[in-house]
Parts: sequence; structure tokens; C-alpha cells
Amino acid sequence: MTDASREQPGNEPPTDAPLTRRDAARQHRRSSANAANPAFQSHVRAARNEFENQVAQARAEFEEANERIKQRTGRDLIVAILIGLAIGAVLIASLIFLKWVFVLFALAAGMLGMFEFGRALIGAGRRVDLIPQLLIGAVLVLSGYFVDLWLHWIAAFVAVALVIVWRLLAQMFARDGRTYGAVLSDVLIAGFLQLYVAFLTSLCLILLRQEGGEWWVLAFIIIAVASDTGAYAAGVAFGKHPMAPRISPKKTWEGFAGAALAALVAGVLLALFMLGLPWWTGLVIGAVILGTATAGDLGESMIKRDLGIKDMSSWLPGHGGVLDRLDSILPSVVGALALFYLFSPLAA
Repeated sequence: MTDASREQPGNEPPTDAPLTRRDAARQHRRSSANAANPAFQSHVRAARNEFENQVAQARAEFEEANERIKQRTGRDLIVAILIGLAIGAVLIASLIFLKWVFVLFALAAGMLGMFEFGRALIGAGRRVDLIPQLLIGAVLVLSGYFVDLWLHWIAAFVAVALVIVWRLLAQMFARDGRTYGAVLSDVLIAGFLQLYVAFLTSLCLILLRQEGGEWWVLAFIIIAVASDTGAYAAGVAFGKHPMAPRISPKKTWEGFAGAALAALVAGVLLALFMLGLPWWTGLVIGAVILGTATAGDLGESMIKRDLGIKDMSSWLPGHGGVLDRLDSILPSVVGALALFYLFSPLAA
């Protein structure tokens, strides 16, 4: 009965009703979109393929250029830039916001540098007491921030005396027949390790503790890095005439010119906009840091050549070791501290 009622003429489904104007417009837009969709997708695919080809070509050219730079300088440019940016971010953030974080940062860098240097010396046949060196060096570094200046100088003298006495006592108990010349060399190296790494790092913390010292620390590090970067870029692009072939064959006079330009420009800009000093003081600051950074770079190259190594370690890919990054910064601390006492009264 139910099926019969469904078959009645009055219950047949209605035929298609005429479309309203709105429905007709909607259907027209849908049909137009369906007609244009294949053409649009084809255009998108072509644009995407072209973009991917351009990216691949740019990447291949960059990798080729990076490989040429790596063959010439022995450094991986991409890795070096990434690590440099990461270290720079930590450095700037700690100096601007939390000084005690920079104190820990400087302490860690100094101790890692001492450890690298000590291991390199041991590998070259020298006798270095690593643990006493690190413990005494850590105390000397921290004394630069936490004690008065006169007491810091006493701490430096005591640190050098302690490591020398420790080395002499260790040699006495060793009784290995080491020659007097070798023992004297070990003693001098023990004192030098404290002065070169720990003492210079402590001077950086002395500068940090001064009023506005964080800006001076940041400024001289920026100038030293700018000098290093300018030397690298100019040397790679234009370097032809070796500067000190017996010490560092890859350093050129063209690279030094790039370093000088970068250091002077950075010095003027930082003097004006960060330190509040007259523009001419920026030229002096840039020139002094240029000289100390270059001397530090060449000095460490001479040490590594004497030890028969290329880098102090491989802890920082693209850079070498920690001390390889501090070679231009550590000697520049002396110049920066002297310039602070000389020019800070001129600050606006």
C-alpha cells in the first residue's frame, strides 16, 4: 500500500525549476572558475619551477664561491658566519642586559683558551700543569671584576709566582733528566700562559666594571671583529702581496688595508653613536685597536707556527679554536682600557 501511494501521479518528483538570477550567476562563476583552473594551475607550476631553478642556481653559485674561499683560506664561510652570529648575539645580550652573564662568558672563554693553549704546548713537548693553571687562572680572571685594582695587581703577581713554583716543584719530583734549558722554557711558558690569557681576560672585566664600561667593551670588540672581517674580505678579493710570509703566508697588505678601513670607520661610528665622544677620537680608537688586533693575530700565528699547528683546536668549526678567536681581542683589551681612561672625560 505504501509503494502504491508512492507511484501515484500526484507524488512524482517535480521537474527542474527555472534558475533564479542569483543561482544562474553563481553557476556561471563556478563554470568560469572550472574553465580557468587548469590554466591557473599550469601558471603556478611554471612559476614554482622557475623559482626552484633560480634557487638551485643561486645555491650552486654560492657553494662554488664558498668552496673557492675555503680552498684559499681554509675556512668554511657558512659555518663560520653562523657560529659568529651566535657568539655575537650572546655577547651583545650579556653586555647590554646582564653583566654577570658576560663575566661567566669571559671566564669560560678564558679557561677554554688556556686549556687549548696548554694542550697545544703539551703536544709540542712542553711541560704544562693544566689543572693548576686553570684554577689559578680562574681566580685571576674573576679578581678583575670583584676586587680593587691594587689587589688585582697583587693577584696577578701571585698567580704567575704560583704556577712557576708549581712547575719547578713538579720537575723536582719528576726526576726525568730534563735539561736545564727545557726546564727554563717550561717555567717561562707557565708564567706566559697566565699573563697572555688569564691576565688579559681580567683586564677586560676591569673595563667592564667601570661606569659605562660595558659600552667600551662592546665597542672595542666590534672594532676588532670589524678589522678581522675587513682583512678577510679584502684579502680574499684583492690579496696579492704577502704581509708576513714567514709568519702567516695568507695575510696580505691588501687585507691589512681592508682591516684599516673597517676599523677606522667602525671607530668613528661607535665614538659618535655609542660612546658619545668626538669623531676624531674614533679615529684614534680605531687605529689603536687596529694595531693591537693585528699584532695579536700575527703573534698567535707565530706561536702556532712554532708549535707546528694550524689551529689551537677545532671546537669552533669555521673558526678553529676559542683562542683563535681571542687572538686579536685579548691584546686589544690593553689599548681599550688605556683609551677609556684617556677619553672617558670627553664623553658628552
